[in-house]
Amino acid sequence: MELLFAVLGGILIGAAAHVVLPWRSSRGVLVGPAVGGIAAAVLWEALTWAGWRYDGTWIWVVALVGAGVVALVVEWLLGSQRDKRDAEYYERLKARGA
Repeated sequence: MELLFAVLGGILIGAAAHVVLPWRSSRGVLVGPAVGGIAAAVLWEALTWAGWRYDGTWIWVVALVGAGVVALVVEWLLGSQRDKRDAEYYERLKARGA
């Protein structure tokens, strides 16, 4: 049951990451929530396998903050790369006269 709550928290944090970062129009709406949820699930499972207790505070902090960091990094990289590649594509089209 705790895994479900950790994943839901990761999804919410990923959705918040989608809203606060620029390039919202060039990324998919579900990229942030999906990455946040997956990261929270992977971190939660890794920490439980490492022996961290479900009712401990630190497992929640690490899983949710880690999910937020992963979601922010992935969305930042995707947005900046998309912006850069769109500009390069535009310049190539402009040079060809299309």
